[in-house]
Amino acid sequence: MAARHEVNQPALLLIDVQKGLDDPSWGKRNNPDAESNIARLLAAWRDHDRTIIHVRHCSTSPTSPLRPELPGNDFKPEALPLHGEKVFSKTVHSAFIRTGLESYLRNLEIKSLVIVGLTTDHCVSTTTRMAADLGFDVTLVADATATFEREGFDGVMYSAEKMHQVNLASLNDEFCTVRSTEDLIST
Repeated sequence: MAARHEVNQPALLLIDVQKGLDDPSWGKRNNPDAESNIARLLAAWRDHDRTIIHVRHCSTSPTSPLRPELPGNDFKPEALPLHGEKVFSKTVHSAFIRTGLESYLRNLEIKSLVIVGLTTDHCVSTTTRMAADLGFDVTLVADATATFEREGFDGVMYSAEKMHQVNLASLNDEFCTVRSTEDLIST
């Protein structure tokens, strides 16, 4: 049974918490505690019977471990949807493009989102920015997101932690409020 949405309660939006993002081809990752923090938030939302929405990336790239026919497309155990929790599949970075997510949120009169998932600088950032531009009040959970190291256009290698922190700094106070798991659970 789907959770009944309470007015003024944010929905928890889990982005791409999938097994394929454990593939070593992604490189070094920051925040090894992201999944445990996601699980804590998920448990808190379930305990309060709040709206939970899962988003799965179904890659169309022939080399991606996130292709629908591969085991990497499956959700990680910490973020398995329960019966009645809404699941959307996407093929691009934003969870709002060609998914029906915006209509679903508007139909439930959801105005606020708490966003967690992978990766900070790709799908999490893109979805956060678009959610804010669509008029949703967004909280992004810093320690329930993570990313990978990246090589810049100039050949400079940026650590996963640097990528994570720069993206959070870019999003905070412009597209969202960045908070911690503990801060959200204790309020």
